[in-house]
Amino acid sequence: MAWPKEIPGKRYPSDLTDEEWEILEPILKKADPYTTGRPRKVDLREVINAIFYLNKTGCQWRYLPKDFPHYTLISYYYH
Repeated sequence: MAWPKEIPGKRYPSDLTDEEWEILEPILKKADPYTTGRPRKVDLREVINAIFYLNKTGCQWRYLPKDFPHYTLISYYYH
């Protein structure tokens, strides 16, 4: 279950701020090599937040909080 978008603010100290996301978003869109195939359904900001959470806390993949996308998806983007 994803975190509702209408709730303002950050959930975790490791989450991206809006200013950081404004810098990172164009870089990710420009570097995205996939222009064909099925459209992405996952929010890249949530993926980045989950990766930052894992790196900051050192938790195991399976213990990633449920408000992030599934840990296997995060692992895919991480690797």
